[in-house]
Amino acid sequence: MEENLLKTCLYDKHIALGAQMSPFGGFIMPIQYTNITDEHNAVRHRAGMFDVSHMGEIFVSGPDAEKFVNHIFTNNISGIPDGKILYGMMLYPNGTVVDDLLVYKEFEPNKYLLVVNASNIAKDYEWICSQMEGFDVEVVNASDSWGEIALQGPEAEKFAVETLGLAPAAELGFYTYYEAQWKGARMVVSRTGYTGEDGFEIYCTHEAINEIWDILLQAGVAPCGLGCRDTLRFEAGLPLYGHELSDEITPLEAGLGMFAKIKEKDFIGRDALVAQKEAGLACKIVGIELQDKAIPRAGYPVEVNGEQVGVVTTGYRSISTDRSVCVAMVDKAYTELGTAVEIRIRKKVFPGIVTKKRFYETNYKK
Repeated sequence: MEENLLKTCLYDKHIALGAQMSPFGGFIMPIQYTNITDEHNAVRHRAGMFDVSHMGEIFVSGPDAEKFVNHIFTNNISGIPDGKILYGMMLYPNGTVVDDLLVYKEFEPNKYLLVVNASNIAKDYEWICSQMEGFDVEVVNASDSWGEIALQGPEAEKFAVETLGLAPAAELGFYTYYEAQWKGARMVVSRTGYTGEDGFEIYCTHEAINEIWDILLQAGVAPCGLGCRDTLRFEAGLPLYGHELSDEITPLEAGLGMFAKIKEKDFIGRDALVAQKEAGLACKIVGIELQDKAIPRAGYPVEVNGEQVGVVTTGYRSISTDRSVCVAMVDKAYTELGTAVEIRIRKKVFPGIVTKKRFYETNYKK
């Protein structure tokens, strides 16, 4: 099975560290090195690093680059400064999600970097190219040329500046980036992440990413797998494509309408979102806390008075709060905070209360 999966540039490093490897998004990726709890806590309280070289990098350039990206992207990039990053989605005409992604406004004129999910790289590239008619743009899928490390946690800045020598990283605001050089190779350093903590994402050549990994490892930064990447993003209320977002879920249903600028501009899927907003949502993603130690998992039914009113999309015994919590797609009538619901776990039901989707507040001030 592993022979049919892609490997990142750091694959040999993971094997040398004895990581537990598993398929993810078409890649063979580290799930954990020691255990998920220790790695989760390393990021929450100190610093950890993730191999995220499986993510996709697609460049859009040309005279119509801004116009084109605004056409396929829900957020509004008009006039944003060089070095700014925006989160948003690409939608199908019916308003459901092709993918959620980051758009980087390059320092080079008329050029943008789109960072997309690993499992969607081929699909996204094909979708983007299919929308090019009438726009003077060039689209390049450069995913195979880049490696990426996510350095996350309250001590991330210290390691970026003192260990890697990336002094300008300390001056970055949230969701901005700067360009540097690593032994002659182009490097992108952004103040972004997927954990709710402070941190940076570092893009560079495969060779450079291997060197940076070793330097951080020797400095005491904990290597972290996708297991705690999921528990961290979940606690911080961040969505995962295929769970809280998909080709069956709209940004409004996911509670991410703030990233779909329907009043500011037109984009693919906008009309569907306007119609959905006017008609009223039939369902919505919410948080739920169980009044028990039972663990709700993705796919478990949400019930009220014995009738199913929703389904869990992600659930855990939260490592940071020691509470059994989940996010679920629930019928609109049961989405108000404080609403009593139940989660069916096999043959038993466990009482729960609808809460906010963000279960853990970090100390990082964005």
